[in-house]
Amino acid sequence: MVDAESATLDLRETGAPVNGAPQTSTRRLFLQFQAFGGCQDPQPLTRVLEQHRAEGVLYLDVNDPTGIGVLLMSEDPAWFVGQGRTLLTSTPFASLQRRHGLAMLGRTYASGREADLEDWLLKKPRRAALNPQWPWAVWYPLRRKPEFALLSREEQGKVLAEHAKIGIAFGQAGFATDIRLVCHGLDANDNEFILGLVGPELAYLSALVQEMRKTQQTARYIQSMGPFFVGRAFWQSPV
Repeated sequence: MVDAESATLDLRETGAPVNGAPQTSTRRLFLQFQAFGGCQDPQPLTRVLEQHRAEGVLYLDVNDPTGIGVLLMSEDPAWFVGQGRTLLTSTPFASLQRRHGLAMLGRTYASGREADLEDWLLKKPRRAALNPQWPWAVWYPLRRKPEFALLSREEQGKVLAEHAKIGIAFGQAGFATDIRLVCHGLDANDNEFILGLVGPELAYLSALVQEMRKTQQTARYIQSMGPFFVGRAFWQSPV
C-alpha cells in the first residue's frame, strides 16, 4: 500500500516536452551482462539462448580464447531471476566458469532532453546492441567522484555536454554508439553507471575511449572505470 508521502514522489522517466506536453514513462529496459571462461565451443550456447527466446547477444572474448560474454535484456527485472536464471544454470552454461568481477546490471534512464522518450528507453539500446553491422563491443562500469554531485546543474551540464559532443560525433560518422545505463544500488562494487560501446570496428571503440579521456568528466570527475570486457558478437537475437 502506498502512503500519502510516497505518493508525492515522481519516479517516472521524463523526456523533452512535445507540443508543450511533457513526456513521461514508467517503462525501462534492464540489461544484464555476464562473462564466463572455459568455453571451447560457443555454438551450443546459442541454441540454449534461442530455446529460451532470450533477447540479447553472445560475445566472444577477445582477451580470452575460451571466454564468452552474455548480454541479456528485459523490461521485467524478475525475468533475470526466473527464466534468465534457468537459462544460465542449464547445460552447457552450467559447466563454464563464471567471472564474477565482470557481472553488470543496469537500467535505461532519461535526462529530460530526449525527443522520443520511448525510443530512448526501450528501442535505441536494442538497435545498438542487436545491430549485426556493429558486432564489436566494450562493456564496463564506472563511478563518478562525489564532487560532481556538488556542482550546480549548469556546471554539470557543461561537463556532460563536452563529453556527449564526442559521442555524437562518433555516432554521426557511423563509428560507434553507446548504451548508457544507471546501476545505483544494483552493483556489487557500488558503481553508478554501465557503458556499452558498440561499433563496426574495434579500433573505433578504442579511439572513442581515448578521446573521452581528455574531457573534464573523465579527467577530473571519474573515480573508477572498469573492469573492461572486449568482445565480438557471435550471436544476436533479432531486433
